[in-house]
Amino acid sequence: MRGEPSCPKCGGRVRAPGLFADAWSCDVDGVVHPLQPVVPPSVEALGVVVHRARVPVWMPWPLPVGWLFTGVACAGDDRSGGRATAVACSGPGPLGGLGEMVLVAEELGVGLGARYAGLRGPDPGEHLTVDRPPHAKVLAAGRPTPLWHVTGTPADRAVFAGEARGLWLWAIVWPEQSGLLMYDELVLTDLRDAGAEVDLLPCGALSPSLLTSPGGVPDVPPSSLRPEGG
Repeated sequence: MRGEPSCPKCGGRVRAPGLFADAWSCDVDGVVHPLQPVVPPSVEALGVVVHRARVPVWMPWPLPVGWLFTGVACAGDDRSGGRATAVACSGPGPLGGLGEMVLVAEELGVGLGARYAGLRGPDPGEHLTVDRPPHAKVLAAGRPTPLWHVTGTPADRAVFAGEARGLWLWAIVWPEQSGLLMYDELVLTDLRDAGAEVDLLPCGALSPSLLTSPGGVPDVPPSSLRPEGG
């Protein structure tokens, strides 16, 4: 598993600020907010991201029946704070089998949502058409929030995007059929506003979807994602 920051857009190596540069940079994507190493899911790891975040940390709350928290990612550093967050959870899909969801909140141009969507972002751009009725609605921090289907993504997932609290909100769901979850008026909580009940959050194994490159290719081999003792 990667133990150093990477580019939130392409997953490549990044250079830290130094004598001749005051920002993180990627040879392909230029100046970026570095994606911090993804660690196994725990309440403590989630708390670190929540404390650092300058954007919402969205999670379905309460979690759907049988669902588990399966990881969190953050783009940004100690100086800039978290400028993008991604929360993964998984559980029984609406049509059977395992469903998985990654919710991303980010500032314009960070590119983390597009990466998980399988787009070469940084933002939805022409893949998002908002001059039509929304395809789904969620309740985000108590506010009705429309989301539109994002086109041009890999066939194995359903992707929705919109705006919440003045920032991008992405919902990426695997497999594509599990996108039906988005039609149930999902309730999302910004964990920065949550109380002590988060300490009881049920945690599962780390989601491989948080370790993917653009197009959905895992950054690490599946064998390295096995739980300890597995």
